Amino acid sequence: RKAVVKLAGTPTARNLIRIFFLTERLKGLAGKEHGIRHVHVVGAGVMGGDIAAWSAYKGFEVTLQDREQRFIDGALGRAQELFAKKVRDESKRPAVAARLKGDLAGDGVPDADLVIEAIIEQPEAKRELYQSLEPRLKPDALLTTNTSSIPLDELRGHIARPAQFAGLHYFNPVALMPLVEIVQHDGLDAATVRRLAAFCKALDKFPVPVAGTPGFLVNRVLFPYMLEAANAYAEGIPGAVIDKAAVRFGMPMGPIELIDTVGLDVAQGVGAELSPFLGLQLPAALATVEPGKRGKKDGQGLYKWENGKAVKPEVPQGYEAPSDLEDRLVLPLLNEAVACLHEGVVADADLLDAGVIFGTGFAPFRGGPIQHIRATGADALLEKLKVLQARHGDRFAPRPGWDSPLLRQPPE
Repeated sequence: RKAVVKLAGTPTARNLIRIFFLTERLKGLAGKEHGIRHVHVVGAGVMGGDIAAWSAYKGFEVTLQDREQRFIDGALGRAQELFAKKVRDESKRPAVAARLKGDLAGDGVPDADLVIEAIIEQPEAKRELYQSLEPRLKPDALLTTNTSSIPLDELRGHIARPAQFAGLHYFNPVALMPLVEIVQHDGLDAATVRRLAAFCKALDKFPVPVAGTPGFLVNRVLFPYMLEAANAYAEGIPGAVIDKAAVRFGMPMGPIELIDTVGLDVAQGVGAELSPFLGLQLPAALATVEPGKRGKKDGQGLYKWENGKAVKPEVPQGYEAPSDLEDRLVLPLLNEAVACLHEGVVADADLLDAGVIFGTGFAPFRGGPIQHIRATGADALLEKLKVLQARHGDRFAPRPGWDSPLLRQPPE
């Protein structure tokens, strides 16, 4: 009894209890009715194919379109693997699989209640697709994009019904990551947000409404962290040492392994969108990506990959990690979280903490970036940022928002 009472009073217990209530709040954002039966996904790559498969697994009728049948076939093969894992009763698998159909010609568009675009991260290609899709949609159908970083203002220029156009940003791997960002813009109808939130709830995902600025919330907060890891790697700090520092802090995997898992090509695409916005420069490892060396999916990236696991080179005997390595990794993430709160990318600090925890795996026992800042002390962390700025450069310059009273409240 004494041990339980002692544990229940620790900051870790308080933070984990807080996260439980945050999950209840996220579930409460959903409307009761989404009115969605048929989902049409355009783009059968890793993200689009997995979104389609998960939607079918959760009971929706799904059609999957791409420009070539071979891409659709690959996605359908991955879907069968998902169904084999998730549907334990073999007799029920055929019915689940039947809900997902390949659709090379896009015949499912006129019947769809929700269209999810998951094609290449190029605004021109996306806008061209919308012009061909939107005239074929039902009057009440929703059109969404799974873009990971492009501001919606760049995509909605020729949209005839902007009130029914939004971002629906999933995270990789779709089957495991619990968060979906509902990306908003000025012309979006609140009823569309409620429908999409209800749809996310039906998928057993947590919806977080975010502003449609570059990178939204999760990628914007995560990118400076990954970028600094790439900088440290370029300086010669072993990847295994960088990863160990992040895992010790409480991240689910190290940032070098994460870059390989996401894909260097994807990281480069997000970086090209975010770097100018955040005033950062891409290191060589992300600026140029060699064909066949995009990371886990190619079996070679910053690490070599075998059987789905990273093969990390051994750290030289006697090597000591720089004393400021953990701060170099974590503080850029906290710095950008502060800027997001300051700019209103999300409605409040609780939603920011929930989004970053469920979108990045940020150490749950620390309660989220803002909770961690409050517990550690905003002024102490601000001084550390200034020390790093003097030592390593202006990429560590404090972002706007560190003077906010919200950061100096006692941790909940």
